[in-house]
Amino acid sequence: MSHRRLWRRCSAVALAAALAACTPVEETPEARPEPTATARQRVVGGFAELHHHMFAEEAFGGGWFHGTVTDALSRCDGGWPESDHARVRMDLSELLNLCPNSSSVDLRGVPLLAGLFGVGGAVGSEFIGKIEGTQGDTGLHDGRRNPNTEWPRWDTIAHQQSWEGWMRQAHQGGMSLVVVSAVSNKFLCEALPPQNRTRPCDEMVDVEVQLQKAREFAATRDWVDLALTPADARRIISEGKLAMVLSIETSRLFGAADWRAELERFHALGVRTLQPVHQLDNRFGGAAPHNAIFQAAQFLENCHIDSDCGLTVGGLTLGFDVDGQCKNVRGLTAEGQQLIQAMMDKGMLIDLAHLSEKSVRDAYAVAERNNYYPLYVSHGHFREVMNGKLAENEKTTPAWVVQLLRRTGGMFGLRTAHDETRAYTHSGIANNCQGSSRSFAQAYEFGRQGLKVPMAFGADLNGFIQQTRPRFGPNGACSAGFKAEADAQAREQELYGPGRLGTAFDEQGLAHVGLLPDLLRDVRNLGANTGPLESSAETFIRMWERASGPRSGMADAALDIDTSGVAPWVKPEDREQAYPTVCGAHYAPDSKVLGQGCRFDGECISDQCTSVLCNTFDGRCVCNDDGDCGSSAYCQDEIPGNPGDNDCVAKKADWVSCSRDGQCQSGECGGCADTVGWCYTPRSKGYGQTCKSDNECTTDRCSADCYVNPTGSCLCDSDSHCGTSQYCGWGFNSGKCQNKKGRGAACSADRECLSGTCRWSFTCK
Repeated sequence: MSHRRLWRRCSAVALAAALAACTPVEETPEARPEPTATARQRVVGGFAELHHHMFAEEAFGGGWFHGTVTDALSRCDGGWPESDHARVRMDLSELLNLCPNSSSVDLRGVPLLAGLFGVGGAVGSEFIGKIEGTQGDTGLHDGRRNPNTEWPRWDTIAHQQSWEGWMRQAHQGGMSLVVVSAVSNKFLCEALPPQNRTRPCDEMVDVEVQLQKAREFAATRDWVDLALTPADARRIISEGKLAMVLSIETSRLFGAADWRAELERFHALGVRTLQPVHQLDNRFGGAAPHNAIFQAAQFLENCHIDSDCGLTVGGLTLGFDVDGQCKNVRGLTAEGQQLIQAMMDKGMLIDLAHLSEKSVRDAYAVAERNNYYPLYVSHGHFREVMNGKLAENEKTTPAWVVQLLRRTGGMFGLRTAHDETRAYTHSGIANNCQGSSRSFAQAYEFGRQGLKVPMAFGADLNGFIQQTRPRFGPNGACSAGFKAEADAQAREQELYGPGRLGTAFDEQGLAHVGLLPDLLRDVRNLGANTGPLESSAETFIRMWERASGPRSGMADAALDIDTSGVAPWVKPEDREQAYPTVCGAHYAPDSKVLGQGCRFDGECISDQCTSVLCNTFDGRCVCNDDGDCGSSAYCQDEIPGNPGDNDCVAKKADWVSCSRDGQCQSGECGGCADTVGWCYTPRSKGYGQTCKSDNECTTDRCSADCYVNPTGSCLCDSDSHCGTSQYCGWGFNSGKCQNKKGRGAACSADRECLSGTCRWSFTCK
């Protein structure tokens, strides 16, 4: 079927205008053909992870990550001086001087860059891990030393997340295909202390080391194998193994060498997909600028300062040539278009992640000329559903780009990010825990229902970025907005569910690759239709087969994209005004339970926080009265210490000293003449049982006294307290059950005799 050229170049200023400008002008082409009967018999199961830096301990000259894929997990040094990881070198403040115009740049408005280039590496190390407001684990991270407890967690950026035990855990949980991406960046490498690096900074050398490790790993494990073709992938998965596909993500792709020869060489090494551009403009094309660190890195490459739009600071953009909308004006170069064509000739998969929008259009033009060769994004965000700050970022993917992917038969790897998303109202899932699986669910359902694009995970683990936050616990749950909102949302998770999974994911978030199945399960529990995601390995293989085999034209006109249902974004600072304040700080009322950290009394359900002087000291929620402690504890208000004043402590058993009824399991505190003394259960002891007071006995009489005999036994007070052949004694036998007497025995009353008659009050009849 022949097609006229469908695409008119358009600037995606607004989504509606973009989609209108990018609409085909002829009839809908035939849909993607269904697999043949033979193919259907070989359909594979499991989900795919399209962007995974499995051997990133070898990235950046081997000088950043702690822990390896194959070695036992070990405690790290916590970033102390002479640390071998997680810090940058001290002399970065001189780097900008390499550009003669650097003196005109004031970086004080960008704390991270000010720390790196204004003060030096020690301060910069502390800032790096706090990008996007996370706690991070770089620089001095003494509290993040121990594996499986302190690291990894969702905000890990300097500790291993792809240990082979976790990889196998992910495979056993349903991951059947992973794209392992060899990664490096020369700027980041050169920013590290030389003594920490294991080799000189050369991106392609780092890549080769990682690829070799991946090949060795696949060759020496019986549960994983390297897929060089789509048929390989089907066979490997059908054998119950994990299919590994090799990729490259690096800024200086192929260095200065002959790229055609290098493409041949790396193809021979097993690489079947790659990104032509990563983070920085290179000889193949323009990158999508998105992070101040890489804007500074690009500045050191070309010393360019752009004033058309202020991406970096004060109306300025460092390094990148941008237009008035802060979009990179550079597309694919002639070499870049030739590279993509050469990859297509080999049946390799083209990854558009990190390309500028102009580069994406250029890549699509090459794909169109090749009968709609499939293009995909290995890891990305859907622009329309992301928060306003992130939606302004060129690296986010707009709907018109998704339309191109669908036309080529491509797919999208959805980032498992920590960011705030707008609510997608068609999802039916409350967006009330920002940065968690609830946010991921908004983006996923927008992609599934609105954009209708095939998806897989694009986690980017070990990628120097943060992951999906937890919904529970103290480690950054629901905190993509601001503290008061995070506290309120975290409380909602506890109250309304769905509940915890019972795994590390609950409080650590997406800490490592082994928890990807848990993220999938949590999203499903929230109510998302995860079926397509759970079978995404098959989707990836079909895309690969389309690249390798004959194509009959456009795969899908993608005319049914619907971007409605996305709620407006309200800036965090505006949302914050809805919360009350104490000492000028906003807080969420009644959002903390006993024992949780707090700043103000009003945050605690108990209305009692140990913090004082306007949160001068960190506090915790404590009890106000017994009602805060439940049925099995009481609020201690007499004894300083830990546990001390206003701590809930277990109620006391009988005969334990007490000062009030509420301290006792029985609800009664008493003693001699019902005065204060010990806990007891009223009328709980029968005749003959040990007792301390009359009130304990069903007979209302105990032989104990408060002076000579503090412990006694329950006595009888009437014949009814004794057996049928007994009576309650008197005199020297007072309170003791006595056997009734036979004929002729001395007696003083009828009740003493078996016959029931005491004649003349001194002998039994």
